[in-house]
Amino acid sequence: MRTYYFEKLDVWHKGRHLVKEVYLITKDFPSEEKFGMAQQLRRASISIPTNLAEGTSRKSGKDQARFTEIAYGSLMEVLSLLITALDLGFLTENQIDSLRPPIEEIGNKLNALRETQLKRNSTT
Repeated sequence: MRTYYFEKLDVWHKGRHLVKEVYLITKDFPSEEKFGMAQQLRRASISIPTNLAEGTSRKSGKDQARFTEIAYGSLMEVLSLLITALDLGFLTENQIDSLRPPIEEIGNKLNALRETQLKRNSTT
């Protein structure tokens, strides 16, 4: 079976793990948030690895970098929504604190990947 390039990216695997964590914590959100913040958090988290996968199908480094930027934007959306969920009492400080290190690591890896993609574009 073929393994696609995006499946080899550590940041893609870390993004998948974050999706799982987001799904686990949002299942305990209030029922009135089932189609509100919980769904928005889930969509934003899924957007991270999905945009990485889609970006790898692009030919130019510039196009790939654009999808990596979108993934980074989704990551920041996740963080903002998590903070808002904390403010509303849907999450605890401990839950947020446990997610901050992987979010920071994913962000750093996305920025590094984007720089690599842009350099590739300027050398081709």
